[in-house]
Amino acid sequence: MYKQAGHSLEMHRIVKQFGSVIANDQIDFAVKAGEIHALLGENGAGKSTMMCMLSGVYRPTSGDIVLNGRKVHIRSPKDAMELGIGMVFQNFRLVQTLTAAENIVLGEKTSFWRGPRWMKQKQQEIETIARHFGLTFPVDRPIWQLSVGEQQRVEIVKTLYRGASIIILDEPTSVLTPGEADQLFRTLIRMKEEGKTVIITTHKLKEVMAVSDRISVMRKGKLTHTMDKTDTNERELAQLMVGKTVSEARHLPERPQGKPLLTVEQVDVYADHGRKALDNFYLQVMEGEIVGVAGVAGNGQKELAEMLSGLRSWKRGKVYFDGKELKNGSVRGAIEAGISHVPENRMKSGLAGSLGIVDNLLFKSYRTKERSKYGLLRTAGNRVWSEELVAQFDVKTPSLDTPVRHLSGGNQQKLLFAREVHQNPRLMVAVHPTQGLDVGATEGVHQLLTDLRNRGRSVLLISEDLDEVMLLSDRILIIYNGRIIGEMRRNEADRDRIGMLMAGLQEAEEETG
Repeated sequence: MYKQAGHSLEMHRIVKQFGSVIANDQIDFAVKAGEIHALLGENGAGKSTMMCMLSGVYRPTSGDIVLNGRKVHIRSPKDAMELGIGMVFQNFRLVQTLTAAENIVLGEKTSFWRGPRWMKQKQQEIETIARHFGLTFPVDRPIWQLSVGEQQRVEIVKTLYRGASIIILDEPTSVLTPGEADQLFRTLIRMKEEGKTVIITTHKLKEVMAVSDRISVMRKGKLTHTMDKTDTNERELAQLMVGKTVSEARHLPERPQGKPLLTVEQVDVYADHGRKALDNFYLQVMEGEIVGVAGVAGNGQKELAEMLSGLRSWKRGKVYFDGKELKNGSVRGAIEAGISHVPENRMKSGLAGSLGIVDNLLFKSYRTKERSKYGLLRTAGNRVWSEELVAQFDVKTPSLDTPVRHLSGGNQQKLLFAREVHQNPRLMVAVHPTQGLDVGATEGVHQLLTDLRNRGRSVLLISEDLDEVMLLSDRILIIYNGRIIGEMRRNEADRDRIGMLMAGLQEAEEETG
């Protein structure tokens, strides 16, 4: 019999091979019943591959999976769910045009044909589960109208609704504010108290120490360490993950304040759902500074980034860049002005997953004389150029022709930065630039942004990770309900005060004062 004392899930000698690449190499992994188990590792270490085998997305090349002492074969996500294993992926698997409730019941044999009364009953069941675990969201609203945090709640409730006893969450706090993350932790603890087993993959060491019971560390496809939380600390975990000490602070040398580079005046921008996302919005960014924009998801950050990069037009107001009026809704105008953009969702609007390295690097420079001649791409020269960028930014890829969707999240982000930084931008608009990245990759991105700033370039850093904003920014702006409601210099930033402003509490105080 396989089962070890107290273990509800075990993986024995698991190997997963993709062609000549071994993603998981003789993995032995065990999770106790009713615990929160954190799985750490650099991007590409094999964590997601391991979890995808548990959730039925991949099948092991060799090895055994044991559930409650019984060897099982998980051939599909349906098999996994029938065994009580549910996974919440970092990139949510939701149908945007369906409501939250419809997404949750999707796949049931009686899903939609029973009519409105049946659906109303299901909505009530879903609302009961959501309230019980502190995961409320509007069940009758289409997914595309929900914030990222609300969409994650839908995914978690979906696994609970379908009866999962083992719940896997991939980077669950990567898009959450500190307050939302705290609420998620309370939910995970509630799940644990009710006997559910939770496995989380994450790169945020403070959160691992706050919520997990045990921790496993992976490196280069192997599981190297498993320990109780009480037997380790953040510094040791970081060293085990990346094999070196990582810096805890970043020095930003003082620079004389430059002239205004970007000025946004009295701008109104509307979101996809038709409501005003930016309301009489004002913003100014000086040359040679990092301006951090902190806020809860859904307060206009997405629309601000899209407006500046030409992906979304504004209805009123003016935008000036280096003293000249910026073209409204023009991607090419933004590129020619010197604005680079690292979007929130790198695979949705940053990279083309089915194309290779060279094509993705060419997206913004194929018109230049260095990359093409007489309308024809310089194929040989572009491959050499791509190899140089891949080496410079340490992008790990089997070849230049590998579809970028096959790269790890960290290497996708490095590739995206390689393209955008190579443009030598005067302003980098970076949205959640380290979302889903491990400690080492995060440090590399932070260094890239800092180097831009130290070269006299500007960065507009839009992030829901308050620690990141406070670490990197010369100035911090707090956005709420489509407006900037607070500003602090780096040396006067107060975490509690910023958190209150992010929640809109300042406005409430002013109204009652």
